[in-house]
Amino acid sequence: MGFVQRVASEVAYLNGALRTLSKVTPIAKNKTRTYCDVVEGLAVAHGDKPALISERETLSFRAYDRRANRYARWARAHGIEKGDAVALLMPNRPEYLAVWLGVARAGGVTALLNTNLTGPALAHCVNIVRPKHIIVETSLLDAFGTAECHLDPGPRLWCHGAEAAGWSRIDSLVDGLPDAPLPAGERPALTTDDRCLFIYTSGTTGLPKAANVNHYRVQGIMYAFSAAMAVSSSDRIYVCLPLYHSSGGVLAAGAALTAGGSVFIRERFSSRQFWDDIVDNDCTIFQYIGELCRYLLNSPTHPKETKHRLRLASGNGLRPDIWQAFQTRFRIPKILEWYGATEGNAVLFNFDGRVGSVGRIPKWAERRFLTEVVRFDVEAEQPVRGPDGFCVKCPPGEIGEMISEIVNDPTKPSQRFEGYADAAATGRKIMTDVFRKGDRWFRTGDLMRRDAQGYFYFVDRIGDTFRWKGENVSTSEVAEAVSVFPGVQEANVYGVRVPNTEGRAGMVALVVEGDLDLQAFHTHVCRQLPAYARPVILRIQSEISTTSTFKQRKVDLVKEGFDPAGTPDPLFFLHPGLQAYVPLTPGLYSDIEAGRLKL
Repeated sequence: MGFVQRVASEVAYLNGALRTLSKVTPIAKNKTRTYCDVVEGLAVAHGDKPALISERETLSFRAYDRRANRYARWARAHGIEKGDAVALLMPNRPEYLAVWLGVARAGGVTALLNTNLTGPALAHCVNIVRPKHIIVETSLLDAFGTAECHLDPGPRLWCHGAEAAGWSRIDSLVDGLPDAPLPAGERPALTTDDRCLFIYTSGTTGLPKAANVNHYRVQGIMYAFSAAMAVSSSDRIYVCLPLYHSSGGVLAAGAALTAGGSVFIRERFSSRQFWDDIVDNDCTIFQYIGELCRYLLNSPTHPKETKHRLRLASGNGLRPDIWQAFQTRFRIPKILEWYGATEGNAVLFNFDGRVGSVGRIPKWAERRFLTEVVRFDVEAEQPVRGPDGFCVKCPPGEIGEMISEIVNDPTKPSQRFEGYADAAATGRKIMTDVFRKGDRWFRTGDLMRRDAQGYFYFVDRIGDTFRWKGENVSTSEVAEAVSVFPGVQEANVYGVRVPNTEGRAGMVALVVEGDLDLQAFHTHVCRQLPAYARPVILRIQSEISTTSTFKQRKVDLVKEGFDPAGTPDPLFFLHPGLQAYVPLTPGLYSDIEAGRLKL
């Protein structure tokens, strides 16, 4: 990095850090001011200016505030006391944000249920928060019905949007309630330490966990990212990510609203609809996550894809292999990549746009942002302890687990950790006695490397990285190498067990355009990857299964393995004798299983 670049980077990070801290630090110092109070002030300041916009409905700042007051009255009238939970299953729309704000004003906690879940998984999410009431959009009643037999008894059921036999209808009831603020005598005494929301982890490696999101964290997320993006009242943020996750429903929406800007809400992401929405609704910022950018890049040219007024794309998960192509094709002036998790206390920003980096902590900021990368044992899935019993910090360039110290200090506002509804799940994320006796650190579960300038680079999720031929294989790095091959639209890399071998062999599920040129693909992976990292088995699929936030699902693929009898998908095998990918026949599979064909 040259002198001019170094100076520019330092200035970008200094300005970004100062903006962010100036917005977040006061939240920690004013414990009685919550987002409920913030919206009252926004309603006075911005009145009838559009706040939440969608094809279904539009709410001005005043209407948003008043609609929430109606829900607060409903909650108070139906027994919601401070700390009581209400579960919400509703698609993206402005009403969604009014529901949970109203419940919060009554002192309640809204559990934001994933609209893609069904059956036991959905019931699990409800049961772990023990709600008094469950609100379900009528269009989702059939999906909810698959979970009912697994639910613990107790919650009262409410439908929203249309009448349904056996259900109480909440929206028509709420319509008849006053929209004035709750009288002082009916308002619970809330502080920033009180719970506001339960937001669930994505559940890519097991059942979702309900993260405790208190009033401090709600405001902290909103104001920190509003400052990082330098949002103003003239901005309009496009949100097509689920409102039941923090990225769409708290971070993006709140970043705009707290600055007096507006939010356009799409029910779900559509690559065909995306640029029409951006241009037709005059959006200036959009929020991305996971593979959304890759989907757009793989889509046909859209007549409006460069006719927008966007000034910024903000999100996490933009992979280095498509970063520049994405920014160039769609003429995005600036990309703000960041790293964070709903429940986590490690937050990084890539303020200067370093391609591939998830953010940086300059030397001068290390005392304020207490984050380290520690040596990690992939097989044991645990950080390495030295002879003194403490963890070992990785030198620049070495891959390890990123951890962040847990402290409750207004001068270090990002370092808090509120845990989960499940105390055992909370305990599994905390390490103690890491660098000194009695310290407590949050385990991110992410493998990172940090360079000498303090830039962090995401490598893999713990559990995704696997060992093969005595080496650690990063699924994300293999996916990046594979994805740039012509015709490959998406790649999901994982490791599978092979009898009579140590470790796991690399397997990749591919979505390709047309027929895959196996010979050219083999040449490509040999050039791009060391021998131990080259995929041993290929699986061609029509689409890759993902979560609602575009995180690739691997658990089922790992379980299915590579038996040709277990899938209709074409399978190919890197034959060690032929040094070429060949169809994986039942006979070849039998030879591998029996150990007659050594990998």
